[in-house]
Amino acid sequence: MPLFRTSYAQKADEALMALLQRGDEEAFNALYSRYGQRLYRYFYRMLGQDEEQAGDFTQELFVKIIEKPEAFDTGRRFSTWFYAVAANMVKNEYRRQGRQPDVQPIPEEGLAQYQAEDLMAKLDAPVQRQQLEEAVQALKPHHRECFLLRYQEELSIQQISEIVNCPEGTVKSRLHYALRRLSARLNALT
Repeated sequence: MPLFRTSYAQKADEALMALLQRGDEEAFNALYSRYGQRLYRYFYRMLGQDEEQAGDFTQELFVKIIEKPEAFDTGRRFSTWFYAVAANMVKNEYRRQGRQPDVQPIPEEGLAQYQAEDLMAKLDAPVQRQQLEEAVQALKPHHRECFLLRYQEELSIQQISEIVNCPEGTVKSRLHYALRRLSARLNALT
């Protein structure tokens, strides 16, 4: 069932972009309605939890879509293209700042084996949720990006590979590293 829903959503997004390319304002509203909050969350988490900057980046990306809807190739998957543009905006911001966000190191001796289910179980309480947020923010940007695209946006390894422009094996490695670091950090808190 989810595969059907995903396929339907993909076709709907591509159809909306085709309409937007012909000047249909309602198509833009539908895309904004579908992706506005998700994109804001992505920017918020990638840009150091800065609400104002996340809002500005979200607005900027949608303005780009309005100004140049022809930049989207309707033969491509919309969500992959959309997140690739967002990821490039974040990378450009990191370059503009001339540095990466502060990363808190985790001692190697604190690393433990992890299970993805264990990480998800830690989301139950608000305090644990905040701890997870802080742990995600402490990841290196390229690990955080892959983690958020996979577990927040629920994109496939292949889609993430296209978005971040690296091989699927590298995406898997980054996800493994991110999960390992998150597990170690969260286990150290318990």
